[in-house]
Amino acid sequence: MIERGSTLLLATKNRGKTQEFREAFLRLGIEVRDLHDVEGVPDIEETGTTFEENAFLKAKAAADIVGMPALADDSGLCVDALDGAPGVYSARYAGEPSDDSANNAKLLRELARLGVDGEALPEAGQGVRALSPARFACSLVLYDPAAGRKLASEGFVEGRIMSEPRGNGGFGYDPLFWIPSLGRSMAELSVDEKNGISHRGQALKSMIEMLGGGK
Repeated sequence: MIERGSTLLLATKNRGKTQEFREAFLRLGIEVRDLHDVEGVPDIEETGTTFEENAFLKAKAAADIVGMPALADDSGLCVDALDGAPGVYSARYAGEPSDDSANNAKLLRELARLGVDGEALPEAGQGVRALSPARFACSLVLYDPAAGRKLASEGFVEGRIMSEPRGNGGFGYDPLFWIPSLGRSMAELSVDEKNGISHRGQALKSMIEMLGGGK
C-alpha cells in the first residue's frame, strides 16, 4: 500500500506522537511528516460514531488535501457499566472546552448515578473500589488517496475504573484507570512503562506488521 522510500503524513501536531511514529516507520524506510510540515489542512470535525470512523475522517481529509498517504488515530475510554461511554466523546465528555478534571468527575458521577459500587481494591489504597471493567481503545487508519484504499488497526489496554484517582502522571482518565496486571494506575506508570503497554502503541505495532515490518 505504501512503499519503502515513500513519505507519510501523520495528521497531528503532537510532536511527541510524531517522534514515536517516525521511529516505528523507520524500519520500513518510510519518512513521517506531520501537520507542522504542511499547510492547508484545517481542523477536521470528528463526526464518526466509532474510533475507526473518526480516524478515517481525519486521514482521508488530510490525504486528499496534501496528495499523499496520511495516517490518523482516534482513541478514548470505554467503560462497561456505561455501555461503552464515554467512547468517542472521551475528550469532551463533560463538554467543551476539554477538561480532564471535569471529565473524570463526570465519569464518577455517572457511575454513582447508576449505583455502581464495585469491590474493594486494597492494592490501590484503603477505601478504594474497582467500579467497572474498562479499556482504553485506539484506532489507526492509513489512507492512500492515489489508490483510494485504507488500512486500519486497533489496540487496547484492559483495566478497571477506580472510585478515587491515583498517581500524578499521564493525562485524561489515567488517574482513574487501574491496571490489574501491573498493580498500579495508568497515572502511576513511567513514560516508558506507559508507552510499552499503551493502546496507541499496540495499534501502531499492528499497523507496522500489516505493512510488512513485523520481523
